[in-house]
Amino acid sequence: MRILYLALGFPDMDTSQNMFTELVLEFHKNGHNIDVVAPVRNQSRTGLQLEAGIRVIRVPTLKLFNVGLIQKGLANLLLPFQYKKALKKSGFDLSYDLIIMSTPPITLDFLAKWFKFHFGSKIYLILRDIFPQNAVDLKMMSYKSPFYKYFRKKEKALYKLADFIGCMSQGNIDYVLRHNPEVQNSKLHLLPNWRTPIPNLEDKEINEIKAKFNLTGKFVVFFGGNMGKPQKLENIVYLAEACRDIEDVIFFLVGDGNERVYLEQLVKDAELQNIILQGQVSPKDYHRLLQSADIGIISLSQDFTIPNIPSKTISYFNAKKPVLASIDKNTDFGKLLEESGAGLWCEAGNTPEMKKALQYLMEHKAERIEMGLKGYKYLQENLLTSMAYERIMAQVSH
Repeated sequence: MRILYLALGFPDMDTSQNMFTELVLEFHKNGHNIDVVAPVRNQSRTGLQLEAGIRVIRVPTLKLFNVGLIQKGLANLLLPFQYKKALKKSGFDLSYDLIIMSTPPITLDFLAKWFKFHFGSKIYLILRDIFPQNAVDLKMMSYKSPFYKYFRKKEKALYKLADFIGCMSQGNIDYVLRHNPEVQNSKLHLLPNWRTPIPNLEDKEINEIKAKFNLTGKFVVFFGGNMGKPQKLENIVYLAEACRDIEDVIFFLVGDGNERVYLEQLVKDAELQNIILQGQVSPKDYHRLLQSADIGIISLSQDFTIPNIPSKTISYFNAKKPVLASIDKNTDFGKLLEESGAGLWCEAGNTPEMKKALQYLMEHKAERIEMGLKGYKYLQENLLTSMAYERIMAQVSH
């Protein structure tokens, strides 16, 4: 099968991986002819590149990440035109059997539609972001805004255009159908987040990392990833403040994002000594730092009305760390934790309950270790890249 993947967050496959690069590699491994068009990662590497044996067209774009809403919106609006121009200049045979795309962004519907009507390509949508509703939830946009109305129209057009829609959870499927009754139920199916597991460190290496960051003898609560409004990390700061009276607890927050400066100020104002804020690191170093932790923490804004399933959970499962989640009441992520036995959850904003759950995990080491092992087992049985590939192929091969 000839496939084109329209990418957004897509690292150089020769040096780094994420869930989307791993999926592309899985298609390649199974004999498919797959090409990728993606934003430039390194300004010196533009145009056609060969990454891990796969053709990738790297397209110069406006800045897409860690920028304001207006700049981000403009960058995403220009993206389909920039991609189309680059593809037409590439000399590639553009008669692809399948176009795979993901949300974010929702603005590539124009380009996908062009492929569908000019070449008869089937469209597979990986739904990982329900926009613009998430922006409304976070008060970044209002229902009356012309931007909301425009992007909502784009969202509906994308659902209509797609032949197949892979959703993270049953909650996502139910949400899409409830708010978009015109969408055919047969289009939607489960496509949970996925990763290819990487080896964990030996105890000696973990102890060396702990010593480097002065974590020896500490109970380490780890958060890694984007520090933005969706994560509502002030709830973790409030938890750390409530845990001043618990000796040897350290909250280790690794990453970057639009809210990082705000978080630093919160920590400074509260004079907290039990939080370490570490900048963004490479995926390899991220996995190493995570293994120095006792538990991994998830945080979602209580304002969400859409069901989010945080992808960072898989890295926690990979590292065999139990999960403590602060989540909104509309996500079915808590149900996933309950069914897998991989952790505990509380409603976001309920600091006393979060503290109680944290203390339980501190005081029950055997249960904590068992949760970590159950998370790893759940990853191996449900969330492998090869399984995501098989779920997609089961749909598109009909």
